[in-house]
Amino acid sequence: MTRTLNILSFLIFSSALTVRAVDPVVPQIATDFGITPTTAASLAAAFAAYGLTLPVLGPVADAVGKVKVMLACLVILTITSFMSVVASEFWVLLVIRIVAGAACGGSFPIAMAIVSDLVPVAQRQVVIGRLLIGTISGNLLGAALSGIIADFVHWRGVFVVLGCVTAAALALGAWGLRGLPEAPRQTLHVLAVISRYRDIFRIRTARICYMTVALEGFFLFGVFPYVAVLLLAGGEPRASIAGVVVAAFAVGGMMYSFSVGRLLRWFGQKKVMMVGGAFTSIALAIVGFGPPWPVQAAAFALMGLGFYMLHASIQVYVTELAPATRSSAVAFHTFSFFVGGGLSPLVYGASIANLGPPLTLGVAAIAMLAIGIVSAQLLVKPKTQL
Repeated sequence: MTRTLNILSFLIFSSALTVRAVDPVVPQIATDFGITPTTAASLAAAFAAYGLTLPVLGPVADAVGKVKVMLACLVILTITSFMSVVASEFWVLLVIRIVAGAACGGSFPIAMAIVSDLVPVAQRQVVIGRLLIGTISGNLLGAALSGIIADFVHWRGVFVVLGCVTAAALALGAWGLRGLPEAPRQTLHVLAVISRYRDIFRIRTARICYMTVALEGFFLFGVFPYVAVLLLAGGEPRASIAGVVVAAFAVGGMMYSFSVGRLLRWFGQKKVMMVGGAFTSIALAIVGFGPPWPVQAAAFALMGLGFYMLHASIQVYVTELAPATRSSAVAFHTFSFFVGGGLSPLVYGASIANLGPPLTLGVAAIAMLAIGIVSAQLLVKPKTQL
């Protein structure tokens, strides 16, 4: 199990590198293509195709095999990374990022479904916490290295590195995940898929989980594409510093991953969720006032810790909604999250331009506090329901 978990973590890591890699280089991309930073930030919204493909990828994984879908997505991600290096116009890069985002949908949600097939629910949050190390470290290095590479080479060099890493992950996965046991295959017919989703949506816990993570994505992740822009407005032009600030979120996530067992023993799941919402709320409020970048980095670390305390708790509920069609249930969870996250940069951009950062992030802070409290009260203990 440890070997499988390590391999899955590296596959997730390679995909996660691409998620936040564009954020620190938004100003450079804007200058290179002669567009506004707000337009360049739409690359983050385009990457939300990650979520849009999941209602399809989940049932496909249930039908043809989870490992096969993961590896196919890594092939696409490798190709699109190298294509980004030679993109000559912004709209071409935008389309490539949409395809790359769609391919990323075959990483963490499906890996989470794989380990949920292998691990009993009592141990699942700790094991998922270990999987999160792959996601979080990928986000951490993706943001930090992106800024450094862009400062010393060019933003296009970022995609050369991404392509090489995903190619290595593809080779490792093809070798190391052969013969992995999976749940019985499901039928891949449109009516059968619709019926499975209908059954899942009949579960009250499912509806609460999906709505909660959509709101999480909407109120939290719109700030990331504007980190470099806000730092630039405050007199800090270095992409590497923007990368450090964004990467600090992942540092907070790593703190969660290494302490999740103790947090659950000390506080219990519901208190972990509420404290997570509170930490995220405090961090957003701090960032909204535009303090010096070291303070912003500390706030993003607190934000990462709080987010994963809340979000990973919800994920455990999701893994027990429909064990027979777990990929579909988990996939729609991530779909909901990225729909919210995909709309968020567009709304954040308009709100920051018209209302300013303090009010925009203040509203988001209040929302995240409420999400933590309400979700902890409404969600019931995970149990097999389908």
